[in-house]
Parts: sequence; C-alpha cells; structure tokens
Amino acid sequence: MADAPVVTIRPATNADTDGIVETVREVFEEYGFAWDEDDYCADLYDVEKHYVGAGHRFWVAVVDGLVVGTVGLEFFEKVGGDPGGVFIQEGKVRVAGADCSLERLYVRPTARGQGLGRALTELVINEAHDRNREAMEIWSDKKLEDAHRLYGKFGATVVGERICDDPDESPEWGMLLLL
Repeated sequence: MADAPVVTIRPATNADTDGIVETVREVFEEYGFAWDEDDYCADLYDVEKHYVGAGHRFWVAVVDGLVVGTVGLEFFEKVGGDPGGVFIQEGKVRVAGADCSLERLYVRPTARGQGLGRALTELVINEAHDRNREAMEIWSDKKLEDAHRLYGKFGATVVGERICDDPDESPEWGMLLLL
C-alpha cells in the first residue's frame, strides 16, 4: 500500500506562477472556460502584486514540488446593503454585508477527493476570522457544483446571481458565509 502524498499549503510567491497558472488553466480547460491572460486571469501571473502587495493573501497547495491547488482571500470595506442579498457597488453586483472574499479556489482534477478543497477553504475562513472579518463573499460559476456543495458544508448560502466579467460572461452564484 502506497503512502498518501504529503501536501504542503503555504503562501504563494511569484516563483509559483507557472504552477498556479497550470493549475487554474487545467480547471478552466476541464470546464471549457476561455483563458484570458491579459485581463481576467492577469492576477495569476503576479500574485505578489495583485494579492500580497494589495494587503490580501494567496496560498498554494503543493505535492512533490507541483502546485495542485490555489486559493486567495481578499479584504475590503464592508459592502453596502443588508446581509442575505446582493448590492450594486460601483456598477458591480456584490454580496451585501461582505467584508472579504474567497478567490481562486482551484484544485487539479488529479488531486481531488483528498480533502484539499476543504483544507484550502478552512484556511481562508480561519484567516478571515483572525482578521476579525464578519462575512465572506463567494462568487462561483454555476457549473462548479462540487464547489457549491463544499461551500454549503461551511454554511455558505446562495443570496444572488450575476454574469461574471470573464470572457465567457459566465453565470455565477453569489454566496454569503457569515463568519
């Protein structure tokens, strides 16, 4: 019987760019999403600037030197409106009452089924708690049903929907996770 692979979850740096891009791109290809390196996916090519340098967080899950999972956490001023609905802020549909958001949770298909998505989600929730955040915004493409079930296990509820600003103009569920 082979030993289970050892997974390390750590803060990402730009040295992880190739692995981050490969991981997310693999999931995009799986679901038929368009890849837009210059706009919608630009944050993945410089996580130090887009996340860490902006006061946010970004982590990678690594097995044997290979990035197999990613997740980000963004912090912001509380979105207007009453929690449990959506709010238009600066022309964009947002989850009302949220003061942080889970971003870019992706796990390579070959690394699924080992609790990695759960571990990355727990990490983001714990970090948000440590930063005294009250409500997390999660936007997820409607095709990603496994992700929706995972978020639901943590107490996230669907509060709205929108069309994403990605190249596919994908329909998304907006979820609220009270912290």
